[in-house]
Amino acid sequence: MTPPVRDHSRLVMAAEPKPFWLDRPDTPPVRERLRGEAACDLAVIGGGFTGLWTALLAKESDPERSVVLVEGDRVGWAASGRNGGFCDASLTHGAANGRHRFPGEFTALQRLGAENLDATEAAVARYGIDCELERTGTIGVATQEYQVAGLREAADGDGVAFLDTDAIRAEVNSPIYLAGVWDKAGAAMVHPARLAWGLADACERLGVRIAERTPATGLAADADGVRVRLREGVLRAGRVALGTSAFPALLRRLRPYIVPVYDYVLVTEPLSRAQRASISWRNRQGIGDSGHQFHYYRLTADDRILWGGYDAIYHFGRGLRSAYDQRPDTFARLADHFFTTFPQLEGIGFSHRWGGAIDTCSRFCAFFGTAHRGRVAYALGYTGLGVGASRFGARVMLDLLSDVRTELTELELVRSRPVPFPPEPLAYLGIQATRWSLASADRHGGRRNLWLRALDTARLGFDS
Repeated sequence: MTPPVRDHSRLVMAAEPKPFWLDRPDTPPVRERLRGEAACDLAVIGGGFTGLWTALLAKESDPERSVVLVEGDRVGWAASGRNGGFCDASLTHGAANGRHRFPGEFTALQRLGAENLDATEAAVARYGIDCELERTGTIGVATQEYQVAGLREAADGDGVAFLDTDAIRAEVNSPIYLAGVWDKAGAAMVHPARLAWGLADACERLGVRIAERTPATGLAADADGVRVRLREGVLRAGRVALGTSAFPALLRRLRPYIVPVYDYVLVTEPLSRAQRASISWRNRQGIGDSGHQFHYYRLTADDRILWGGYDAIYHFGRGLRSAYDQRPDTFARLADHFFTTFPQLEGIGFSHRWGGAIDTCSRFCAFFGTAHRGRVAYALGYTGLGVGASRFGARVMLDLLSDVRTELTELELVRSRPVPFPPEPLAYLGIQATRWSLASADRHGGRRNLWLRALDTARLGFDS
């Protein structure tokens, strides 16, 4: 994508350096810390979507089970409150990845993903969660000629429509669009922070105890279950579910499987009526372009445009720091690409800019397992599209902790693991080589160099 000549740094730097979704007057009050000793049947570590769904489903299935969820900061403050709000049916970070890695069960995974999305929508309605859910579906767009054929091949299912140049520009008006594929039922747009807050409220109504600003620092088995060490106490639990995302796993043996990769987002000021008419977008779909380095974007409830993606930044040593949430070079690049896509919006301001870490694994989708003789379960490595897949991850963990065979526990997706990342400096060098190669492929008609072809052969990869 060739950026325009104009300098948009002033527009970008005028934006609030905080997540749009979390910058709200209706943010829930802080919940009490957990201090001293406590006990429960199930301890859930992490107050993002994975942990919240685990706690909610656990109480739904067994109302007598005592459940305590501990969160190191605030519910939904990390990845669950910083993403684009695409609640997708895919459990495998897209159909292409799922078909490539799990060909024998891809049909079953598609069915389970569709059921999971329907169940998410039903839960939102059942608990009255005001998260601005819109079942709009998503459009994948081609902005280079080589991408058009791939979109034609992707339009092979019910409710999936191929859009030629005229059709896609009539749907969403951008001069760089060459074609598109509209998956009409495969995703919903949500306000992710409100979804997290609503799930927490639903959990508490069912009797879950939620403690915020209560970091878990370690795990140890004992005769009756597992001791969760907290900064200011101990939580004794019969079973433990880990939903710690990109943060260092409490099970040290899992740490080589995850690297934190930073993703960045801009949100515009609300569009005027004329600006809104100039881009059409009547059906409010989520959109993603088809490059190796891709953008994702959508309309908010008040007609702003959320625009994110493209750069995927890894810091040496698996670094996680609040300072990494702001990256001026990336924000400027995102703004340039935004106005290339929608030149008719030239001059609109940006209200918010932020970044956050994604829990990335080498197969691009979540992996699962148990430890401490089956008393601890984990779901990690979503690498994107975790808003929807996190509910599935919660179901998997609860099935694993029940120690019974189910359809989910028999899936290769659940029984297998990704390849771990190497130690530093090899991890850093490999990821940078891959990022450079992906950018080169986008500049050269999608042609993958020797490095990318070697990763394909080894069933590894990396994508923004």
